[in-house]
Order: sequence, then C-alpha cells, then structure tokens
Amino acid sequence: MYDYAHPIEDAIEGITNSICTLEFEDHRPLYDWVLIETGYKNAPNEAPKQTEFAKMYLTNVVTGKRYIKKLVEDGIVDGWDDPRLVSIAALRRRGFTPESIQMFVELCGVSKANASAEYSMLEYCIREDLKVKRPRVMAVLDPVKLIIDNYPEGQTEELEVPNNLENERLGTRKVPFSRELYIDREDFMEEPPKKYFRLFPGNEVRLMNAYFATCTSYEKDEDGKVTVIHCTYDPESRGGNSPDGRKVKGTIHWVNAATALKCTVRLYENIIDEEKGVYNEDGSLNLNPNSLTVLDNCYVEPSLKDAAAYESFQFVRQGFFTVDYKDSKPGAPVFNRIVSLKSSFVLPKKES
Repeated sequence: MYDYAHPIEDAIEGITNSICTLEFEDHRPLYDWVLIETGYKNAPNEAPKQTEFAKMYLTNVVTGKRYIKKLVEDGIVDGWDDPRLVSIAALRRRGFTPESIQMFVELCGVSKANASAEYSMLEYCIREDLKVKRPRVMAVLDPVKLIIDNYPEGQTEELEVPNNLENERLGTRKVPFSRELYIDREDFMEEPPKKYFRLFPGNEVRLMNAYFATCTSYEKDEDGKVTVIHCTYDPESRGGNSPDGRKVKGTIHWVNAATALKCTVRLYENIIDEEKGVYNEDGSLNLNPNSLTVLDNCYVEPSLKDAAAYESFQFVRQGFFTVDYKDSKPGAPVFNRIVSLKSSFVLPKKES
C-alpha cells in the first residue's frame, strides 16, 4: 500500500531510480498509477517505454548491497571499490576494461528468466581483451638471487626485448642485464622430480631473451633456505639461442638485481566459494580466507617505474596486473592482479 505520508516526489524518485527487473512485475499497477498521477492521462501508452529484464547472477562474488555494506563496515574489504567486489568502481580498480565487460554482457545475452553466469566467463573476457593490447614484462614475486659467476663484474648490457609477441605494433623495450639477477624461487629445486626442466644443479636453462645458463651450486642459510644460486652462462647464446644448435627445455624469467623496482603485489581469489557453500549456519557469508594475498618483496623491470594508475601489464607466467590507484606511491607501486593466465572457462561452441 502506498504511504501517503510521503510526498509524491519521493515516490517518483524511489521508483524511477529502481532497476526494472522481473521481480517488480507485480508492481506494474503502482508504476501505472504514478504515471497517471504525474500527468500521463493515457498511461502507459504515452509514457516512456519501460523495458523489463531478469537478474543476472554472477557466481562466487557478493552482489547484495546489505552484505557488501557489512563487509565494508567490518573492515573485511577496504571500501566499495575493493577489487574483490563487482561494483563499477571495484571492477575498474581491479583492472577490468569497458571492452571486457561489454564482451561479457554480449556472451551472457539478455533474458526474461533469472540466470547465473560463471565468474570464469568474466575472467575469460578480460584475458581476451588484454592479451594483445598490453606489454608483457618480467616480474619476480618470490625472489631469490642468481649470480652468474663467469659474467664480467661491473658490466651491464641492455637487451632488446619485444613488448608483445602477438602484437608487433607494441614495439620493443630495453631491459638491463648484469651479473646478479633475481629469479622466482619456484624456478629452482635442489632435488627436482622427473620432467622438471627449470634450474637445478647441472641443468641448463634459457634466461628469457638473454642467455643460456647452467646451475653450478647454491647457498643456504642456517634454516636450510636457499639464499643464492650460482651458475655460468654461455656468451655465444645471446638472445636465447646457441650457435651450435643445442636445445634447452626450460625458460625462466628474471629481473636485473641492481635496477629492479621493488613493489607490492596483491593476489586476489573469489571472495566466496559456492562449492563450499555461500552461507554459514548463522546466515553469514562463508568467506574465502585466501581472497587476498599481499606480497611486499616483489621486483619488476625498471620500465614500470613511471606506470600510471589503472595502467595494466601482463607479468610473464604470472597473469595480468594493474597499478592500484589508491595505494600506489611514486617509486613504490602496488599492483593488483586482474586475473591469472590459466582459464577454466571454455567458450561454448556455436550451433551450426
């Protein structure tokens, strides 16, 4: 029943600011009444056309305003633009582009029946949009030092590296290389299993866009953690190929230790996992405790030192990342992972 204690202007504003979905179908008489009372005598024929469509539910995210408000108030997320949410501000901060969202909407289509879309479809769309648009750079998220013992001390050279092998129009950049590098800790093992082709004692790998290198030894601290890896390089293999034609099975990325830019990286997962249940017994959301992982000791190429807010990149073998507009500072960028490189979504086949 309409509350006559409120002015008609309030009723008009409340109705016109609502999203017209099928859940409001039973309220059509109220819409018609408001239109008549505001001057449309032959409503709804003379009124602006009202188009109704159904809700589109997105899995593994929180869309209810009441739940989002509580997440914000409880400090579980850092605001309505937290990258784990799906408000427009949150999607932008996470790094989703207008083109990727448009692609997602086109894949979903418009329906008059309530439907559910997989979050992995949205991830597929941003991967498709960014993979040929953005430069691919090297970033080390869990660093360990690699020393090339036979590389000249004090020497630094610049390697010409393509920005994106799938898009030559993005050009090339200069990447510094010298005796000491950082590599990802997972790219070295003391005693590797079979079919492990990265660094281990005696094995030769390709340092991406640089040289062949063979692991010779490594150092550990008193807790048994590897702190330094030693290797030798083949000066004839500059660019990543050897004149004698020998092949290596492993290629690892790296950053030059002396010029690397230290940064913070945030890794995001879905804020809820529907397979484990959306709600707890008390009705609260069953939140994923690993929805945010913060890595403070990461290194990226020096080419990213002037990256602007919202600018995005593909970190080789890591995923797509964007510069956080809120927490980044000059010389101390924060990168939000938009999406990993691996996809669980398969585009449906078109009917013939």
